[in-house]
Amino acid sequence: MSKRRINKIAIIGSGIMGSGIACHFANIGVDVLLLDIVPRELNDKEKAKGLTLDDKVVRNRLVNDALTASIKSKPAPLYHNSFKNRITTGNLEDDIAKVKDVDWIMEVVVERLDIKQQVFEKLEQHRTPGTLITSNTSGIPIKFMSEGRSEDFQKHFCGTHFFNPARYLKLFEIIPGPKTDASVLEFLNGYGEQFLGKTSVIAKDTPAFIGNRIGIFSIMSLFHTVKDLDLTIEEVDKLSGPVIGRPKSATFRTVDVVGLDTLVHVANGIRENCPNDERHELFQLPDFINTMMENKWLGSKTGQGFYKKSVSKEGKKDILSLDLNTLEYREKQRAKFATLELTKTIDKVVDRFKVLVKGKDKAGEFYRKSFAALFAYVSNRIPEITDDLYKIDDAMKAGFGWEHGPFQIWDAIGVEAGIEMMKAEGLEPNAWVSEMLASGSTSFYTVKDGATYAYDIPKKSQEKIPGQDSFIILDNIRKSNEVFKNSGVVVEDLGDGILNVEFQSKMNTIGGDVLAGLNKAIDIAEKDFAGLVVGNQAANFSVGANIGMIFMMAAEQEYDELNMAIKYFQDSMMRMRYSSIPTISAPHGMTLGGGCELSMHADKVVAAAETYIGLVEFGVGVIPGGGGSKEMALRAQDTFRKGDVELNVLQEYFLTIGMAKVATSAYEAFDLGVLQKGKDVVVVNKDRQIATAKAYAKLMADAGYTQPVKRNDIKVLGKQALGMFLVGTDAMNASNYISEHDQKIANKLAYVMAGGDLSEPTLVSEQYLLDLEREAFLSLCTERKTLERIQHMLKTGKPLRN
Repeated sequence: MSKRRINKIAIIGSGIMGSGIACHFANIGVDVLLLDIVPRELNDKEKAKGLTLDDKVVRNRLVNDALTASIKSKPAPLYHNSFKNRITTGNLEDDIAKVKDVDWIMEVVVERLDIKQQVFEKLEQHRTPGTLITSNTSGIPIKFMSEGRSEDFQKHFCGTHFFNPARYLKLFEIIPGPKTDASVLEFLNGYGEQFLGKTSVIAKDTPAFIGNRIGIFSIMSLFHTVKDLDLTIEEVDKLSGPVIGRPKSATFRTVDVVGLDTLVHVANGIRENCPNDERHELFQLPDFINTMMENKWLGSKTGQGFYKKSVSKEGKKDILSLDLNTLEYREKQRAKFATLELTKTIDKVVDRFKVLVKGKDKAGEFYRKSFAALFAYVSNRIPEITDDLYKIDDAMKAGFGWEHGPFQIWDAIGVEAGIEMMKAEGLEPNAWVSEMLASGSTSFYTVKDGATYAYDIPKKSQEKIPGQDSFIILDNIRKSNEVFKNSGVVVEDLGDGILNVEFQSKMNTIGGDVLAGLNKAIDIAEKDFAGLVVGNQAANFSVGANIGMIFMMAAEQEYDELNMAIKYFQDSMMRMRYSSIPTISAPHGMTLGGGCELSMHADKVVAAAETYIGLVEFGVGVIPGGGGSKEMALRAQDTFRKGDVELNVLQEYFLTIGMAKVATSAYEAFDLGVLQKGKDVVVVNKDRQIATAKAYAKLMADAGYTQPVKRNDIKVLGKQALGMFLVGTDAMNASNYISEHDQKIANKLAYVMAGGDLSEPTLVSEQYLLDLEREAFLSLCTERKTLERIQHMLKTGKPLRN
């Protein structure tokens, strides 16, 4: 990558996309200048205050209102609310000259070519030569936008298309213009991946680029299939959701969230601008879509779309579904298919596809039709929209949340089997697919020496996908680098003396097998290696301890076994902390309860920015019992500073557990005391996380890691703290803020964090606090209401307040 640096960016246009992009650049530490137009008239509030159109507060009203709305929106666009201070707002008349000082100018104004060209003309008057200038257009041809601009402008100009919401969706499409310099594309490709945490995909300047061209085709194809097979919207959402590795919102609920008008706009754009597309007829809107557009049934934004929230006379809330035949709303119907039942025991999504396409019912027919159409379509888009098949897969995974891209699904079914499915539907793949099979390549992808290779069409051979050297892909090394395996974990050799322990349980829950595997990994690392990473590349790091196992032991009153299980958990966490090799935890996604406790006991945490971490045990009627309660008491005392009111500090840590607080990003976790400033680090790109964690483990080992000395210097406040907590919980119960059972749990936690009812502040060991924690945990497991809460959580996945 060239030595270009992005310290400051100007975002032109503060709508939903503009403000969202501004927030994400603020997330990664960039100084942002956000500009928009000046209002042409006063609103009622401004008139009442006697303001004029010349007042700065009026002139910046549009940009400030838009940014404020964005910051308040859910899901939050910022990793931490304080990051909003990195954004400066202004307007395009008073502040446009400030663009001369930025490193990148990005246009995010309304999707009209004439307006974009006017904006670029103004910007060029102030832009410093050499500054990057890009457009976030979702479909206007890049070649038209820079017409008439200087040579330097055109050299540094291209499309940079983010998907909404910019923080969460990983696709970053880069679209060159006719004169874009190759070094600009190379820089943006690397910057998107390393700094923005995105999957960068360089696309050709064709309508809707890659993601939307394939994504909208997939939805439009489905709109026609749903009528052909007479499926309900619930059935389609059941078939096109998590069972095939797609988001829970599946198809119709996703359209409701995005907005039917947005989908129609892009579909119409493709139909009008791609007259030679062999599936041109599919982009013609079905009658039911036209009716919905006329009725303004656009989804969430208008209160109804394919689904509609309703409230009965009795006040019962319900969600109604649209009947596509009558176009009337009705009660939701449960969708059930025999084919789906066959996949219930298949945990890995990629292994389900072969079963799904062989289904004998309507579901099997749906999958055969859908995948046949998709496979034929993507094969024909090369070389039109890209020369590389893996870029289509990357775009669909990063932009639409698919777990597997079209060519990966085709590989899973079998290339030959996919062709047979197409022929049965009267379709044919592009000629290059047959040429690939003739050349001896029987799949689109292969893995060699831990790296992924993809079929290169011009070269007619498997070529290594570029940009992998910064990543460690566990799927690619799991078999070849396996050091140890049991039913709970796989331990892999990452190279350079570093091991990785990867959980393999459902939702990565931590039970006996996982703990045995973790201890074995530490044994092996201490004997023959230099360091240990605990990390995986599943959707979530770990949802915590296996509460099903805890429920069974407690329900059967096997308290000795439960005591031993909790002690084993605690001992394993202490082993993480006091081993003779550095231990690194690499949390991401949901990192709850026991997953959080494990991370808190590692020598260092390398967290993905999108880590939702917290001690949530209160929700199931217990306190953290794997060292979490002890650790929060320890961390509270470690932050006691001269002049601090120690009770207030302890209370903050107590409330973090008592309110089951969960950070909505790794940066928020520092505020909760779950991550520690100066010790733990955050990576924006999850794909780099294991490699980064390995690098830190090696660095610590090379620096001469020494086994820590166990602590016996933890200051606990005894009765002084316990009295404060008990008065507080009593008052909360009296005011009906918490139930009696909540009070009981809180009092148990108070006893642990105060260090018991000691008569004066005392220095104690970690083991002393662990024993109090375990005793409190076990006593709560004897409570009927705790068992009710655990049972409710196991059934519904939601906490019960009783």
